[in-house]
Amino acid sequence: MSDATSDMRSADRQDAVARLRHLRTRLLSLAAMHSDRLVNAELARVDARKWHYAVLATLDASGPVSQSELSSRTGIYRSDLVAVINELGDRGLVKRSPNPADQRQNLITLTAQGGRQLLRLDKLLADVEDEVLAPLTLPQREQLARLLTTLVDYHGRKV
Repeated sequence: MSDATSDMRSADRQDAVARLRHLRTRLLSLAAMHSDRLVNAELARVDARKWHYAVLATLDASGPVSQSELSSRTGIYRSDLVAVINELGDRGLVKRSPNPADQRQNLITLTAQGGRQLLRLDKLLADVEDEVLAPLTLPQREQLARLLTTLVDYHGRKV
């Protein structure tokens, strides 16, 4: 292969890399994949999952709610939520009890132990966020949060 051909292929590769580095949706996907891997790995280290956190945080914010309402607030499918609630209940992190206003429903309540676990997970996730966002200043992190919230809200999934 001639030097000219090699130079052209190198230039083509550089053009392709530049094209990929300017495709914002690709960059967003790559950043999200990296973040997701770190979050999942750290949660697994303490025998937790993202859905566990979502349920605990939602119950902490809202108080006792029905499984149906919890599904709506977390975005976890009802069939998947049953398994999550069972896991959390087996660990003593949530309690399921009949709804006094409607005996056909269960209310899911955060236990004191669940509140303590939520605080541990808050710290763990804050540490992961610091690692993922390390190259950004505080104002840049705040701007990123606003921009991501705008995208998520626009595409129909309220944060």
